[in-house]
Amino acid sequence: MELESCFHCGLDVVKEDQIVFDEKKFCCNGCKTVYEIFSLNDMSCYYDFEKSPGATPLDIKGKYDFLGNESIVSKLLEFQEHKTAIVSLSIPHIHCSSCIWILENIHKLQTGISTSQVNFPEKKVRITYNHEVTSLKKIVHLLSSIGYEPYISLENYETGKNNVDRSLTYKLGLAFFCFGNIMLLSFPEYFEVKEFWLDTYKPFFRWLIFVLSLPSFLYSASGYYVSAYKSIKSGMLNIDIPIALGIIIFFIRSTFDIVMDYGSGFFDSLTGLIFFMLLGKMFQIKTYSFLSFERDFKSYFPIAITKINTDFSEESVPIYDIEKGNRLLIRNQELIPVDGILISDKAEIDYSFVTGEAIPITKKSGDKVFAGGKQIGKVIEMEVLHSVSQSYLTQLWSNDVFQKNVEQKYKSITDTISHYFTPILLIIAFAGFGYWVFIDANIAFNVFTAVLIVACPCALALSAPFTMGNVLRIFGKKKFYLKNALVIEQLAKVDTIVFDKTGTITTNKKANISYSSPNPSEVGESKTGINDENRTLIKNVLRASNHPLSRMLYDFLPECKRLKINDFKEITGKGIQATIEGNLIQIGSYKFIVQNSHLQVSAPSPLERVGERTSVHIKINEIYYGKYIFNNHYREGLAELFEKLSVDYKIKVLSGDNEGERTSLENILPKNTELIFNQKPEQKLEFIKKLQEEGRNVMMVGDGLNDAGALAQSNIGISISENVNVFSPACDAILDANEFNKMNYFLKLSKKSITTIKMSFALSILYNIVGLSFAITGNLLPLVAAIIMPLSTVTIVSFVTIASNFYAKRVN
Repeated sequence: MELESCFHCGLDVVKEDQIVFDEKKFCCNGCKTVYEIFSLNDMSCYYDFEKSPGATPLDIKGKYDFLGNESIVSKLLEFQEHKTAIVSLSIPHIHCSSCIWILENIHKLQTGISTSQVNFPEKKVRITYNHEVTSLKKIVHLLSSIGYEPYISLENYETGKNNVDRSLTYKLGLAFFCFGNIMLLSFPEYFEVKEFWLDTYKPFFRWLIFVLSLPSFLYSASGYYVSAYKSIKSGMLNIDIPIALGIIIFFIRSTFDIVMDYGSGFFDSLTGLIFFMLLGKMFQIKTYSFLSFERDFKSYFPIAITKINTDFSEESVPIYDIEKGNRLLIRNQELIPVDGILISDKAEIDYSFVTGEAIPITKKSGDKVFAGGKQIGKVIEMEVLHSVSQSYLTQLWSNDVFQKNVEQKYKSITDTISHYFTPILLIIAFAGFGYWVFIDANIAFNVFTAVLIVACPCALALSAPFTMGNVLRIFGKKKFYLKNALVIEQLAKVDTIVFDKTGTITTNKKANISYSSPNPSEVGESKTGINDENRTLIKNVLRASNHPLSRMLYDFLPECKRLKINDFKEITGKGIQATIEGNLIQIGSYKFIVQNSHLQVSAPSPLERVGERTSVHIKINEIYYGKYIFNNHYREGLAELFEKLSVDYKIKVLSGDNEGERTSLENILPKNTELIFNQKPEQKLEFIKKLQEEGRNVMMVGDGLNDAGALAQSNIGISISENVNVFSPACDAILDANEFNKMNYFLKLSKKSITTIKMSFALSILYNIVGLSFAITGNLLPLVAAIIMPLSTVTIVSFVTIASNFYAKRVN
């Protein structure tokens, strides 16, 4: 019976039963149909990634009829608003690059699907689609028809099918069993005991040892064979090739010794080798698992939200403390952190963070609002339906739209070393074997295997990610939250730091605010002050704004009754205006309120402007009511921080305010600090761009509101967070405002982390050089090499952990 492989799925098929189409052979009509689908849609390059990558599609007729029920579908969807729906599906069959490619190009096969992203480690695909054009049922049918049937569990869909892969544990346990028993049976051979029964049954014990080695050789070590085979098949050389080769050579040599009655072979060393290598792999997996756990802290970056208590008082609480039934206040430009029900009569929600479309969606009282939407306009209130999903906000923060092209220098170093490591290692191993085989065959095999095992670059590959992960953990404990580990590398390269003033080097928790009444002759009215009624209007308008000055003035004004805002608009860099009970209230800068209006208020003279403090001007129903003057309170330790930073960095301060505080800042900050005032948001962005064109590596520190453009443009953008929801995907890191004076510490520790990586690289390479020198001279047994290999990983991990913590304590 002649067997051939199916072109699509790779399964064996009897030649007489095969289906031939387009000069290709298929095992069934399902595989042929999938090939036709890909060919008709110009997607046949799917087969270029892997040979026979697909799976045989199954007949699912009627299986997913329940997806026609909208109430069930709504439970499966992550997001559904207007025409956009998002669903994450678990696809157990994802296993290779072809799977990733076809699933991320599925929009070519189904109209209505806009994007799809594959999470390979979790075997999931996240699909965004237009539910008016297609449906979840059609998408699932399509996936099943091309061999990627999803797993859907309505009972525990949030976590999906909780399959824990314990295969490595089983392999390790079996390898230990075989190793222990073979060692026990091999003792008489070691000591050459002359005893009748042992000598009589020596052949039996040898073949028993051979049988005990088979489970370890065939099952426990199978992962190395598969990995080596796939590596050779794809034309790439990974480190599992020399390991698999060494194990096979060991087994063949030992079997040959028993068959020819030359001795008991090296089955004890072979099984010990497999056990210790699997032990090292288990340690590495646990290490990465620990590293992944440490990275999860970024889910708790310091975003807070305003909660309305039962007595109608307001307090800022961390979003992970929000519970079902809480009532929340969402201001203009704030991100909605949870799913909930809108209580206010109307809201404009921008879901561009989720869908990529910036067209606001109008919601009415009683409508459901989803996490990830950004409130535009007046303040709204909502009731929480579910507790916050921090991982969802993290997903928004890490969205590809907001990613920067970061040079992955140290990752590429590891990849480059690993790329050349395997062929060099094979050359050394064969050269050592060729030299020793003419002297002593036993030593030759030992040299060959020891070289292949001892020089494993696992520790080398672990150096950079574990160092970065450890530093991420240290930063997280000190309330400095980074988007990813590569930000640390970028921090180490910074040479210029640009600070925003308001809300960044000043704090909106403390400010000495005074009111300045206008001269009646200048406004044509007898109104010379602000009465209680006007204060109520002003405070209600400020309640909807997130700008630092708005928050400071809001806290400064006395408590008052809540009024309904009919219309609200906040103009970035200028001010806010709103309508309350027919009254038009405008609050903002001098240019916005006075200079560009018909008011006849005389502008300050140049001399007066120099001495002017930061101020917010008030206009109600086209009547100018003067201004609130802010004597800003600078953050504690600001002078000391700038003094330290000025040693290694160029320091610049940008401000949208006038130059009224230039003298104060010049007295506080180092003499070489450049101060630039009257900067609009777009001017800040251009300032950053100009510095970069000069070859500067710029870090921008802002409040995440008016500075969003500059934060996105800079090499590193850091958003300072007080106690308001100023979520900014444009930034690379969020720093708790209370830790502002530790910025020099974070920058120094970033540089030390790069030093640690270089030191760990040197240590790992030194270990390999020493190990190879012993192995090539025949002074290192393969079993000893297998024990040393995981120890090298332990050494590197311990070194980077100790070094990172040492620098964390020593840096100041």
